[in-house]
Amino acid sequence: MRKGKRRILVLMLLCCSLLMWVTGCSAKQAETKETEKTETATTEPEKEEPEKETTINVFIAASLSNAMEEIQESYIQEHPKVTIVFNSDSSGTLQTQIEEGAECDVFMSAAMKQMNKLNEDGFIVDGSDIKLLKNEVVLIKAKGADTKVTGFENITDAANIAIAGEDVPVGAYSREIIENLGITDKVMVMEINEGATVTAVLTAVAEKSNEIGIVYATDAASMPDSVEIIATAPKGSLKTPVIYPVGLVKNSEADENQSLAAKEFVEYLKTDEAISIFEKYGFLAYKE
Repeated sequence: MRKGKRRILVLMLLCCSLLMWVTGCSAKQAETKETEKTETATTEPEKEEPEKETTINVFIAASLSNAMEEIQESYIQEHPKVTIVFNSDSSGTLQTQIEEGAECDVFMSAAMKQMNKLNEDGFIVDGSDIKLLKNEVVLIKAKGADTKVTGFENITDAANIAIAGEDVPVGAYSREIIENLGITDKVMVMEINEGATVTAVLTAVAEKSNEIGIVYATDAASMPDSVEIIATAPKGSLKTPVIYPVGLVKNSEADENQSLAAKEFVEYLKTDEAISIFEKYGFLAYKE
């Protein structure tokens, strides 16, 4: 009997030891997994966000106004602490304002010329500017209006024309097209309404103040009930690509919070979400 009891006791001790070993291993494995989880969470870079409410000043080419309003609505839903103040005008005017010391955090131009000049003169944060969007230049008339003009080649058949000033990107593109088509002299003797912005040209044609005008495809698309496209710039007539760059402006008045918010906003403009909004308004994502 004693031997039997001893065997039972030994078996019981072995079972207890085995149970304690299994339990210990399981606990160790769980602890290891938890540690790995914690380490992973610690090493993953956290997205920087402004710690308090701030305002950023964003200078945009006039042709971006409609798209950027929707961009703003989308952005502030996820970034409620950031207020975006837009300054919309011709890229040349915005460039001058920045050069003269206007407070600006982000600049988005309708041409590389203005961004390149600001970059050369040290107004843009090094390496922050990128080519973001593309556009097309089109010839328009008022919706349903009569005109003999069928394309850029015979724009001189119109009684008058609206063209943006030469310091406005679309105005520079317009002149390049006309020059490459070899009709500059004929156009210059026409009655020309020189608009301060592309919006001014669009409005002049929509209101029938001018028979035809030259704008971006995106502008024409913004007023489908008022204007219609006669033609897109002929292939080869515009050798300068219509590119919209964006970059951070050196703002000595901005605190760390404001600078961070400006940087995060530019990063957002590169996202698929933002690009899809731009495409909705007729822009194309820039690709090398």
